[in-house]
Amino acid sequence: MTPLIVQRLHNQKLSDAGCRRAADVVRWLGAVQAQEFRPAKWAIGLRAAGVTEADVDAAFDRGLILRTHVMRPTWHFVPAADIRWMLELTGPAVSRRMAPYNSRMGLDAALFARSHDVVARALEGGRFLTRAELAEALARAGIEARGQHLAHLLLQAEVDGVIFSGPRRGRHQTYALFDERAPRAVSLSRDEALAELAWRYFRSHGPATLRDFSWWSGLGMADARAAVALNGTRLRESVVEGRRCWHAARSVPRSGSGTHLLPIYDEYLIAYRERDAVVHPAARNVATPDPFGHWVIVDGRLAGTWRLIEDKGCARIRISTPAPLTRAARRALLASARRLAGFNGTPVSLAV
Repeated sequence: MTPLIVQRLHNQKLSDAGCRRAADVVRWLGAVQAQEFRPAKWAIGLRAAGVTEADVDAAFDRGLILRTHVMRPTWHFVPAADIRWMLELTGPAVSRRMAPYNSRMGLDAALFARSHDVVARALEGGRFLTRAELAEALARAGIEARGQHLAHLLLQAEVDGVIFSGPRRGRHQTYALFDERAPRAVSLSRDEALAELAWRYFRSHGPATLRDFSWWSGLGMADARAAVALNGTRLRESVVEGRRCWHAARSVPRSGSGTHLLPIYDEYLIAYRERDAVVHPAARNVATPDPFGHWVIVDGRLAGTWRLIEDKGCARIRISTPAPLTRAARRALLASARRLAGFNGTPVSLAV
């Protein structure tokens, strides 16, 4: 494995699963992309030894981990204590990105204000409502709340700090009122928030470039440069494999396992603008035949995809790689499959 790969695996807690609780993983990474809810839970489980899917569910239902649109316009898991300052920092950029789409649908500031008021009144008093139930409340108030209109109304309510995730109700996600669900969430000054977000990112994702941080956070390059500068000596600049990268000054990488069954949208790949350093040459177009497959990582590099096929209390992992796997890689992937089985409590077999 290359020095960059060894450091990223270590800093992302993949080579040693260095966290103990689900919320610790999310705090360490800063945020975890989570538009695919169950795979995102496995992203947490990979990085916390002994943590099960039930543990992640419990942390989510208790509100220790929240799920909302923050940074790029997609869902992320975020620590409850950090949700306010993160939204205050990155929410305006998300709103600017969504503005052209909102305009084409006739969604303006006045309509959002009405919608926010309806949603807030429906949820106040500690109520947790599903998307369908909020759609009914909006419809009763004379606001169109179907399809993309509903999605954009609720997304903007998240970005504006009105709502975010509540506990699950069976298989259904619910929404909760921001101020009731996260009363201890703190605000930071803009400079403090910039510095903290950059620190969280580079300590856990480094070595990474400024372009990588700009992509991950949704902030512009000027803000990315300022965020790094505000950290002073906590962050160090190095040239790693021809890239001008930043990382925590005291990061001490250790070698460990670099072969994993990662979920789709895992931070190991999705959090970087430039991903060529961790893609196996034979797998340059690996996403083309199976765009919704999860990711097979061999020696720290994307080498293929995998799917989990569940049936009658057991599961089978089907792996697809453009290049044959070595015997050592097969053994390591089998170990990863066993970890997944322990995480979700379902017997798992591996088909390579």
